[in-house]
Amino acid sequence: MAYRPVEVIKMTDSELRDVLKSDLKNDLKEVIKRELPGYLREDPAFRAFVLELTGESYADRAQTTDWFQQAMDELRAGRARADERWEAYLRDREEQSRKWEKQDRKWEEDSRRWDEQNRKWEEDSRRWDEQNRKWEEDSRRWDEQNRKWEENQAEIRKLNDAVLAMAKKHERSIGALGARWGLQSEKAFRDALAGILEENFGVEVINYNGYDDSGEVFGKPEQIELDVIIKNGLLLLCELKSSIDKGGMYLFERKARFYEREHNRKATRLIVISPMIEPNAYKVAERLGIDCYGDSLEVEHL
Repeated sequence: MAYRPVEVIKMTDSELRDVLKSDLKNDLKEVIKRELPGYLREDPAFRAFVLELTGESYADRAQTTDWFQQAMDELRAGRARADERWEAYLRDREEQSRKWEKQDRKWEEDSRRWDEQNRKWEEDSRRWDEQNRKWEEDSRRWDEQNRKWEENQAEIRKLNDAVLAMAKKHERSIGALGARWGLQSEKAFRDALAGILEENFGVEVINYNGYDDSGEVFGKPEQIELDVIIKNGLLLLCELKSSIDKGGMYLFERKARFYEREHNRKATRLIVISPMIEPNAYKVAERLGIDCYGDSLEVEHL
């Protein structure tokens, strides 16, 4: 470090010694840095002295060689272990690949079997569908045949019922003639008509017998007989006879009014059923509000 003369003059002896000492060290260092390489190359003894002096700070060549050799041995051993692991990994990978290939072949074989099975199932399903369609068509044909058969049977039953009804009606007409001429009792004929009403309408025909003390029906005390039907709160008074004329129509109306007064109840309908109703009796029935039918089967509803 350079100092100006004035600065040097102002220094004490101690400061001047320190400065000179510092400068000398710095100059010495510069000289050593500059000259040391040449001395080491040219002076073997000096080089040996320096190496011996600084030998504790670093390893010598033999130690370095041993350390290097040891490091290389360790690297080679590590590389060998790594190679072994890598080879083991490759072997495992090859083994795993063989297993996967074997499994793939098995899956492919299973897949082929499933495909074949699916084709069989689809074929069977198509056959079943076709068979089901045939069965459904046969079933429809059978249903149609059965429907026609049932319609034919219903028509036959209807015709048969009509024939039977007509036959029974003729039979009742003949019975009415018989009853009229004394060949058959009036009660038997009345019971037949009542039975038809009960069968067709699910009702009960009750034969009512009362006694007219005042004689308002016949003009003198007499037994009063009527057929009564009670259904769902309705009161139906009926006259079931083999034949009826105008006088019989008036008589039925008086018997009905007698029943209403005796039971304090108004009849819903007055009905006469007879296969032989004289023409004049129809006019009386219409005037008195009496429904007339030639046969029990002709009654529309109760």
